[in-house]
Amino acid sequence: MAEPVELLQPVVDISRRAGEKILKIYATDFDVEHKDDESPLTAADLAAHHCIIDGLRELTPDIPILSEEDGLPDFETRRSWKRYWIVDPLDGTKEFVQRNGDFTVNIALIEDGIAVLGVVHAPVHDTSWFAAVGSGAWKQEKNGPLDAISTARVGDTQRIVASRNHRGEAVDALMERLPNATDISVGSSLKLCMVAEGKADLYPRLGPTSEWDTAAGQCVVEQAGGLVTTTDFLPLKYNSKDDILNPHFLVIGDPTFDWQQYFPH
Repeated sequence: MAEPVELLQPVVDISRRAGEKILKIYATDFDVEHKDDESPLTAADLAAHHCIIDGLRELTPDIPILSEEDGLPDFETRRSWKRYWIVDPLDGTKEFVQRNGDFTVNIALIEDGIAVLGVVHAPVHDTSWFAAVGSGAWKQEKNGPLDAISTARVGDTQRIVASRNHRGEAVDALMERLPNATDISVGSSLKLCMVAEGKADLYPRLGPTSEWDTAAGQCVVEQAGGLVTTTDFLPLKYNSKDDILNPHFLVIGDPTFDWQQYFPH
């Protein structure tokens, strides 16, 4: 059985190929459809999905794949998966439609409910963030050198990164509770990557997300020295219930900072 670190570079390569497929459609006058939940869907989502599925099946034919653009297997099937890929072929389709560049390709490997490999690739920026248990966390811009990344200690201000399209009143209330907070608005799993590379201290997601939105970024954050927890400060886990909706969660850069005092229960 291949170790996560052995699979990391091939998965980075797969994510970049998917990014190239996305950019070809991004450059056109693409159509936008809507799924049953009213979330947008484009040809880029599907092109990236097929590229990733084909790549992962060739790399690891024995590991099941869970993708946002496939049907969701029932929990009786999924609960037997000790190891599986979870994929969001185009995270931030709203950003894609708005053409602001803040969308990503997310690929993660889950073992026993924990993300042990994660790749986040931003096609417009041609930048990848990736990590695996035993390898640390890394960033690569274009074809440049690999840069080791790590989370930062909280300084005089608390740098909060929030969703561009899904911020919500709960985040505004948190900002008021914090003693000296500044905020940044970014789309997709780029928010987790900002915490992982020390450009933000906290990403509070106090609204709905799915497991394929977070798994890749969670691995990068954790291998960079941070935490991804529920608002009760318990680790965010995967494949433990019928649906794949996440609870509200926090992406924490500095585990030594007392964030709990700002989350009254």
